[in-house]
Amino acid sequence: MSDSKATTLYLVRHGATDANLQRPYVLQGRGMDLPLNERGLRQAQCVRKLFERTAIAAIYSSPLRRAFQTAEAIAEPHRLDVATIDALIECDVGRWEGMAWEQIRVEFPREYADFQRDQSQFPYLGGETYRDVSLRALPVLAELLERHAGRSIVAVAHNVVIRACVATLLGIPLVRAKDVNQGNGSVNVLRWENGRTDLVTLNSVFHIEDDLRS
Repeated sequence: MSDSKATTLYLVRHGATDANLQRPYVLQGRGMDLPLNERGLRQAQCVRKLFERTAIAAIYSSPLRRAFQTAEAIAEPHRLDVATIDALIECDVGRWEGMAWEQIRVEFPREYADFQRDQSQFPYLGGETYRDVSLRALPVLAELLERHAGRSIVAVAHNVVIRACVATLLGIPLVRAKDVNQGNGSVNVLRWENGRTDLVTLNSVFHIEDDLRS
C-alpha cells in the first residue's frame, strides 16, 4: 500500500459582478474586469466562513478582480497572501465580450451556430475554445496539487475555466462542458493521490445563503 498522502484542492468560482446578474445575460470574459458587487461580496463572505476553520496551506487566484477579491476574503482568517496565476484567467471570449447571446446570434449567425454545436472545436469569435482553456488551466491545477502534497489549498477561478477542467476530469466530452453548472461562490473539491486526480464534489452551494444563490 502506498504511503502517499491525499492532497485536496478547493476550486471556487468567484462571487457575482453586475455582469453576472444582468438580464439578458451578457458574456463576461477576461476582457471585462469588474469588481464584485454587493451580492458577490456577500457570497465571498459565505465562502470565507466555509473555510475559516479548515487548514489551508495556500490560496491561488485568477488575476481578474472578481476572483482576487473572492480569494482575499477566503485568505483573511488564515493570514495568507493570495498568489495570482495567469493560466486561471477567464476564457477569452473575443469579439463577443459584453454581448448578449441573442445579439450574437443575429450579428454572427454562422459563428454562433458553430460555437453552439461544438465549443471544443469552435472558439468564441476571436477568442478561445473550451479545449484551449482546458489545456492551459488543467496542467496548472495538477501542478499545484503535486506541489502541496498532503495538504489542502484553494484556487479561485471562473465559470468557463472550471467547466472545462471539471468536464475533462469527469471524462465528459468538452462539447457538453457548458452543461456543467457553476453558481457564483460554488466550490468543487478535487483530490490528488497516487498520481490520480478525482473530482469529489461538484458545484457545492450549500454554504451560500439561500437568497444569494445564482
